[in-house]
Formats: sequence, structure tokens, C-alpha cells
Amino acid sequence: MFTAFFSPSITSSANATPEFEGRGGDELGTELSNTLYKVFDNKHSVDLKSLCISAGEHCWVLYVDVLLLQCDGNLYDAISVAVKAALFNTKIPRVHISADEEGTKEIELSDDPYDCMRLNVENVPCVVTLCKVGHRHVVDATLQEKACSVASLIISVTHKGTVTCMRKTGGGSLDPESIFEMTEAGKRVGKALHAPLMTLLQEEESLGKKRLKVGFLG
Repeated sequence: MFTAFFSPSITSSANATPEFEGRGGDELGTELSNTLYKVFDNKHSVDLKSLCISAGEHCWVLYVDVLLLQCDGNLYDAISVAVKAALFNTKIPRVHISADEEGTKEIELSDDPYDCMRLNVENVPCVVTLCKVGHRHVVDATLQEKACSVASLIISVTHKGTVTCMRKTGGGSLDPESIFEMTEAGKRVGKALHAPLMTLLQEEESLGKKRLKVGFLG
């Protein structure tokens, strides 16, 4: 069946960190986009079938644009939380398919701006990055802590603690025992992250127009 798909795009400001100047930002953006595509573009993370308008013909495409304004490490984790929050707030207009006498299909968009559907983000994973420093590993590492790391393990974890994607970065190596310990730690951290995040999103939504606008684009 033809379903929707997830298309992430990540760009960075040259002011975020000196590493983003020139082609450095483009290379990092491509690396982040490819990893996030693997994390989110699957039937276990987002219910892509619900975005299918007409099987084999039309579907919604989820374009997720991320702009990095400042970098202090732990990009994958921060971006994954932001993406889950954005998908939680996303409202998709309901459309109807009609056909004329010749069988030609037309897509009709509802005139009611409140006639929309929400995405089920329950299974959308959060990413946890674990940096190996010596014989230990660090979660939520800063740039300085990451500079001491020889290798990192990036894990995407659902609210049930299921690992949906795993990737190793860095020039160093990881032995099997370290990978197991880092994976178990990542599962615990990732599972514990979902509940407070969803609680915060639901509380913020309940405020309606009284919600405080914050951030660069607030």
C-alpha cells in the first residue's frame, strides 16, 4: 500500500558553533537528516497509513524543517524531542475524495479550519546519545565532554523501552560489553524521558491562548 513518508531537513546557523562555518554545517545537517530519517520514517514510529489519502495515488508528506541556532552538544537528543513535540501539535486538514461520471478523482479540502486530525505520537521514539569516556559512558554530554569521547552510541527508544534504531559515531571502537551496557542505559533513560515530555505537552496545550510564547520565534 502506498503511504505517506517522513522528510527531515536540518540546517544550521554559522553562529551556532565555529564548526558550522563553510561546508561543516552542511555535512552535519546531512548526517543528522539521514539519521533522523531512519529513526522516524517507519511504521513503528509514525502511523503513516493514517496519512494516506488515496492508496497508490495521494498521501500527506511530513516535512520537518529544523534550524540549529545554537549548539552545546547532544544535538540528536534535542532534535528528537523537538520533532516529537512538533508532531504532537501538528494538525492535518481532513480531505475527501470525490469522483465524477468519468471516474476522475478530485481532492476536496474541508472549509472548516477546525476539521482536522491529529497524529498519534505515542510510539514516536526519543533519541539518547551515550558518549564513551574512558571506561564509562556519559548521557547528555556537553561539547567539552564530547571532546573527551572516542565514540558515541545513538539509540532511539520508544515509551515502552523498545530500541528502534542504533548507530555508532566517532573514530574510536566499542567492545561488545560496552555496547550492551550503553544500550541498557540508553533504554532506561529513553523510556523515562517520554512520560514527562507528554505530560508537559498536554499541560501546555490545555492552556490554549494563555500559553506563554517563548523562544527565538515566540
